Amino acid sequence: MSRIYSLAYLTSHRCTPPEVIRIAAACGYTYASLRLWPNAPGGPQQHLLSQPDVLRETVAAQNDTGVGLLDLELIRINADFNPHTWDALYDAGAALKAKAILVAGDDPDEIRLTDNYARLCEVMQPYGMTADLEFMPWTAVPDAKAALRIVTNAGRPANAGILVDALHFGRSTSTLDDIRAIPRELLHYAQLCDATTAAQIGRPFTVDEMIHTARCERLLPGEGGIDVKGLFSALPADLPVSVEVVNFEREKAMRPLAWARECLQISRHFLEPQT
Repeated sequence: MSRIYSLAYLTSHRCTPPEVIRIAAACGYTYASLRLWPNAPGGPQQHLLSQPDVLRETVAAQNDTGVGLLDLELIRINADFNPHTWDALYDAGAALKAKAILVAGDDPDEIRLTDNYARLCEVMQPYGMTADLEFMPWTAVPDAKAALRIVTNAGRPANAGILVDALHFGRSTSTLDDIRAIPRELLHYAQLCDATTAAQIGRPFTVDEMIHTARCERLLPGEGGIDVKGLFSALPADLPVSVEVVNFEREKAMRPLAWARECLQISRHFLEPQT
């Protein structure tokens, strides 16, 4: 079975939204993703919200190329969470026909986090997108078990989801059995990359090191020590694969199109060696 691939935001972070769509098409990706909301105040993002010209150009690029939008980034649930903070993001997602919004959990009060996740799903439901909760080892949702517990305790809304990122799988306490335990209906896509492991460096990673790798220094699949093949064998074979490889040093020598193409070619060969 041939897999479906998406050009993740971090792989194309140097590009504007319409450029992302056109680069994805040129390389052979079926989908792309955009970060229209920064991961922290003042953080990196692609500018489209409140810019109708950019939205129109992005939709035009989609119509021209047939590239869909897999997901938007991102919503962060903290102690002061209000789901209507992101109303503009929902509107943009609907206009772009996005399938999902990536959600991070940063509230240490798990009961409140769970309640707010349920509220988010309810607010997002009319927009036709899923709310995919990503586990990350330095957050309040540190592993796959925590993500499944929160989504389950939230009542498993119809548009609930769990996002599995190979990097966070490899650096959390999650096991392949934990991944297999996630119900199929909660899986909408997974993110592909590689990285060194704690076993390779002989000590646990600090939080700062984990964040640095996630945002600046990922490896292509097969270059690190994460059991990426095992992970994607444990995930459904028809699950869309978001190729998420950011590496600032290596990108310096390549234009965004060339980097996106190399990431797809290596990812496809890694997961589908016969192609």
